[in-house]
Amino acid sequence: MRTCAESLSEYGLRALGREFGATLLPKGADISLCDQIVLIGSGMIWNLYFAVLAVALGFGLATAVALAKASPIRALRAPANAFIFVFRGSPLFIQFFFAYEAFQQLPRVTGTLDLGLVELSVSTSWLTRAWLGALIVLFLNTSAYTAEIFYGALRSVPRGDLEAADAYGLSGWARFRRIVWPTMLRLAWPSYTNEAIFLFHATTLVFFSGFPAWQQSGDALYYASYFAQQTFNPFVAYPIIAAYFILATLGIIALYGAINRRLNRHLPREARPKLRYRPQFIR
Repeated sequence: MRTCAESLSEYGLRALGREFGATLLPKGADISLCDQIVLIGSGMIWNLYFAVLAVALGFGLATAVALAKASPIRALRAPANAFIFVFRGSPLFIQFFFAYEAFQQLPRVTGTLDLGLVELSVSTSWLTRAWLGALIVLFLNTSAYTAEIFYGALRSVPRGDLEAADAYGLSGWARFRRIVWPTMLRLAWPSYTNEAIFLFHATTLVFFSGFPAWQQSGDALYYASYFAQQTFNPFVAYPIIAAYFILATLGIIALYGAINRRLNRHLPREARPKLRYRPQFIR
């Protein structure tokens, strides 16, 4: 039986691939509690990877889509409304399967890039890997939900703030950057925090999607399911993954709470809105 130090050495980065740890996973009677804690924690690297990149990239796209939806120009407003409707109107689980099948239908090589001295082939096979294909789905999904949140905040910017900006001679980009943008973020931040938490929890759906784990480089739920099958005892592995997610959720709440206090630092302490986590049971 391995010690906890040996488990950490062999499986600490195992989720990144076989070259980062033991070639084979522990089986049967060789599985210890430390093995389960370490390997499931290793799988959390992928959940954090999906969540951090999807939220970070989605923040920028969501802002652009929200501005497009609020635009008086129909050519901008219509695509933004369609994008939000499609990704908010269909289940995330179905989006994973649809994207995987669509990526599978793409030819392995879509073309070549002639650089003069060398000619590069542009391959699309990497789109069927979870590290990119699933990330694209999560990125688009959270962008749509966040765009709707930001749009609602844009519509809620107090008219008095806009009139004050006009009185100071602010217009165009300066008005947006100094008045509209910070006010929008301040109003949207509590709801945006809940979206970030939900997106993090939704990364577990990658395990059930069509995107396969490559060389056993799976997420936390992949290893929790593996241990439940090997030990015939789901009451150890699944509580471990639940504990990891609870700790990560507390970290998200603390981080977003600090940003919320920063956004509202100009308000009196008693008037500053406090973050409240409201879990979404149906999406």
